[in-house]
Amino acid sequence: MVALTERTEKRLTIQTVEIAQDTTAIRSLDWDRDRFDIEFGLQNGTTYNSFLIRGEQTALVDTSHEKFRQLYFDTLTGLINPKEIDYLIVSHTEPDHSGLVKDLLQMAPDITVVASKVAIQFLEDLVHQPFKRRIVKNGDRLDLGNGHEFEFVIAPNLHWPDTIFSFDHKTQILFTCDAFGMHYCSDTAFDEDLKTIEADFKYYYECLMGPNARSVLSALKRMGELKTITTIATGHGPLLSHNVDELVGRYRTWSQTQAKPETAIGIFYVSEYGYGDRLAQAIANGIAKTNVAVEIVDLGSEIDLQELRELVGRCAGLVIGLPPASGAANIQAALSTILGSTKEKQAIGVFESGGGDDEPIDPLLSKFRNLGLTTVFPAIRIKETPTENIYKLCEEAGTDLGQWVTRDRSIKAMKSLGADLDKALGRLSGGLYIITAKKGDVSSAMLASWVAQASFKPLGFSIAVAKDRAIESLMQVGDRFVLNVLEEGNFQPLMKHFLKRFAPGADRFQGVRTQPAENGAPILTDALAYMECEVVSRMDCGDHWAVYSTVYAGRVSKPDALTAVHHRKVGNHY
Repeated sequence: MVALTERTEKRLTIQTVEIAQDTTAIRSLDWDRDRFDIEFGLQNGTTYNSFLIRGEQTALVDTSHEKFRQLYFDTLTGLINPKEIDYLIVSHTEPDHSGLVKDLLQMAPDITVVASKVAIQFLEDLVHQPFKRRIVKNGDRLDLGNGHEFEFVIAPNLHWPDTIFSFDHKTQILFTCDAFGMHYCSDTAFDEDLKTIEADFKYYYECLMGPNARSVLSALKRMGELKTITTIATGHGPLLSHNVDELVGRYRTWSQTQAKPETAIGIFYVSEYGYGDRLAQAIANGIAKTNVAVEIVDLGSEIDLQELRELVGRCAGLVIGLPPASGAANIQAALSTILGSTKEKQAIGVFESGGGDDEPIDPLLSKFRNLGLTTVFPAIRIKETPTENIYKLCEEAGTDLGQWVTRDRSIKAMKSLGADLDKALGRLSGGLYIITAKKGDVSSAMLASWVAQASFKPLGFSIAVAKDRAIESLMQVGDRFVLNVLEEGNFQPLMKHFLKRFAPGADRFQGVRTQPAENGAPILTDALAYMECEVVSRMDCGDHWAVYSTVYAGRVSKPDALTAVHHRKVGNHY
């Protein structure tokens, strides 16, 4: 389970640690941050890690989040005069790592920025001033002197398209930014206690790296060409030193499993345009819940059109993030290639990127329909800055798409269970419940029958939640929800309502009488009883999570009434 760190009054602090010869980690500790993009509900805060390496020349690997501006530069200038820094290595340009690049270049305009070609393009739009640059490709080297020779590994889509890793041959430290990281804030700079961090490590992988499993495997292959890696200096959380082989091995195993499914969906978007990156990532997260492989392609990057044709041809579904109408010729060529490579019966979904110059959505969707593709979810239209509800809608759209392309596989799996075992398993019965949850502006609900009390001290119970349920992302460790108990003889209206298949982003509670619980989740007014609960731990059970929760409040509306019971005849579905 995800372990909770002891709460502290500290909010934003800085820690410096000498992690190797001539190498200092500058860790910006964000103790209380509880959200990190839509996919994360953080229980243990996070860190933003930056690194100073001094050879005959000096390099800084990444900066920090802009909220640390004063603290970070007070610390950096206490270590070195910024004008003495020769190189700034930008692992990728996501704002939590590059939020202070512009400030640093204003302090020290002679710094040479070292990054991938795509990152340099992004930085030009970010800093709005001329700067020295050095574009690096896979295998390129940078010699700082005194043995500190850096070798670069191109690692696109981990999790931004411009990502690079940097390997110092002297200290054998690999600087990886997001990859191998976790959102976990503590004073402990290294992975000394694996049991404490391993659940956060896996959760981070599932949210950010899992949808890019094939890219992870490509990066691991390139990492294998380096000499022995003794430390992985991540951009978030503790650095990996005590368990490098174990945790790299887990990435490999998880990614091989993720990439194994024969069914794949391709997501095509322009990362540097509008909100395309985050919207695409939210859709990818939803698809990943259905055990379908995801191929993410940035149409703004250098693309081999023949490889693009082959990818489109082997995908069961396609998702298109609208590029700018005035986009570069290479983007338009890539979009035309996708249109020319589709096959009948493929699934299609489209979303606006919200950049203000999107290709018209309806004509493009019509082109795909005329080619025989099936629209699985309504076009996602972005008219303003996306909210949490929009990102949740995208996640649900991705899940719907993943379920649609695997519908034949799901039916086959149901029929594979032996008849006698199927009927015997079906004799396991349970009550009928509605689980309701709310986090920020996002709310959801589901009908549940796999619920059982699990402990007296503390008062706790378990719920089985399918991994592809919309409510699953609102039931992470530390999240609060309500368990509504349905009444025997009076459950049909509520059961019928919540059994409906809701469109992505639909209001599950429209037409249902509710009132807010103390934790903010809806209480169903017509329920027999309700309990307010908090998720304590989750166990991976294949296609479901077994969610253990404690109860801290509750009430019964009809003391003499009975709980509704759900009897099944077969065990291969609900």
